[in-house]
Amino acid sequence: MEEGEQQNNGDNAPYLTISELSRAVKTAVETAFDFVRVRAEVSRPNKAPSGHLYFTLKDDRSTLAAVCWKTMRANLAIQPEEGLEVIVTGRLTTFAGQSKYQIVVSQMEVAGEGALLKQLEDRRRMLAGEGLFDADRKKKIPKMPAVIGVVTSPTGAVIRDILHRLHDRFGVHVLVWGTLVQGRDAAAQITAAIRGFDAIPDEGSLPRPDVLIVARGGGALEDLWAFNEEIVVRAVAECRIPVISAIGHETDTTLIDHVADLRAPTPTAAAELAVPVKTDLTAYLGEINARLLRSCSQKLESAGQRIAIAVRGLADPDDMIQRHAQTLDYALGGLFRGLDQWLSVRTVRLSRLAGRLNPPETKIAKAQGRLLQLDQRFDQQLVTGLTERQQKLDNLVKLLDANSFERVLDRGFALITNYHGVPIKRAAAAPSNAAVTIRFVDGERGAVLAPPHAANLTSTETLKPRAKKSPKKIFDDDQDQLF
Repeated sequence: MEEGEQQNNGDNAPYLTISELSRAVKTAVETAFDFVRVRAEVSRPNKAPSGHLYFTLKDDRSTLAAVCWKTMRANLAIQPEEGLEVIVTGRLTTFAGQSKYQIVVSQMEVAGEGALLKQLEDRRRMLAGEGLFDADRKKKIPKMPAVIGVVTSPTGAVIRDILHRLHDRFGVHVLVWGTLVQGRDAAAQITAAIRGFDAIPDEGSLPRPDVLIVARGGGALEDLWAFNEEIVVRAVAECRIPVISAIGHETDTTLIDHVADLRAPTPTAAAELAVPVKTDLTAYLGEINARLLRSCSQKLESAGQRIAIAVRGLADPDDMIQRHAQTLDYALGGLFRGLDQWLSVRTVRLSRLAGRLNPPETKIAKAQGRLLQLDQRFDQQLVTGLTERQQKLDNLVKLLDANSFERVLDRGFALITNYHGVPIKRAAAAPSNAAVTIRFVDGERGAVLAPPHAANLTSTETLKPRAKKSPKKIFDDDQDQLF
């Protein structure tokens, strides 16, 4: 009976759906583990497109899924990296979609200095492999900067020490960009300050620094961690202004010390490296000036001695002038005598040649006589030629007049033209009943051409035979023929 009763009780027990069971488990887990701190190693960190961080926490035997919502990422002191040992704070919850539990992380810190040192060494090797620490990339620090930019906390002993030391050594213009030097936002502010100084134009209203000092006082490794962040290191490497790093004490080393153009053991030492001591510089310039004066004095003295020696070797200037004047007198005397002789010879030769020349008047008279003869001959030839050409022209005019169109009409011929005034030369070109114009020597008459072989008579007229006459010449003896 007992077994049967147990069987009946199991069959009558209420059941749960998967969703109800998942909610019950979720409530139980979140109630029991609403605040936990876990120390573990980060594995497979992944940033989703939504902005959430997903990673796995593990130890030597177990693993735990972890998530950090996008809204909580700003609270993380460090970002999860592969192999980094951390201590995370959060609460446990379940994920019903995969029947697993996970921790929702709200805070994360490095678990001990050893983990930080491992992360630091891994980052140092990565950046060194990119060549950011090479010596040939480092820029030369100017010896006499006019403007110095300082990136540090605006309050505290560091900025006071730097300003005091700069004022004592040499008066320069200092620009201070105040930032956090420790904590979650320190790296972003330091990066913004370095890039901000580098973005100042050369000819802007704000003077562009000639050198930058990035400084912070001493502290533990966690305190100096902002100067080991990758964004700060890359900002220093990309800065076009020479950078002096002065982080912590002499024994403290950060990654920007490797990438900076010059590392100072302390912030005060950075100020000493940036500018010379004014008194030392004044003394050095005084020494240089004294050496320059001594050198000039020695040069002048040596030159004076050489001039004195050269003067002793020179002849008396007055004596030299007198000798050259005498030589000049002799030369001028010989020149004048030679010139007189040359003129005398040329005068004799000119007289001889003048006797052989004819007077110009004779030549002009002869030329005028020849010109008169040529003029007379030309006039005669011109008159003769014109007479001959006039006679030829008269003959041509007579010939042209004798053969002209009017002379032909005068001899009894007539010119027949059509309506357009074109001469009709053949009967074939004269159609029947065509209107034509007959031109006589004394005028024109219109006519109409009759058909071929038709009698040119009216109906009332009769044909009368003509009396025969004795034959006579067609043309008079005194009349010219057309053909």
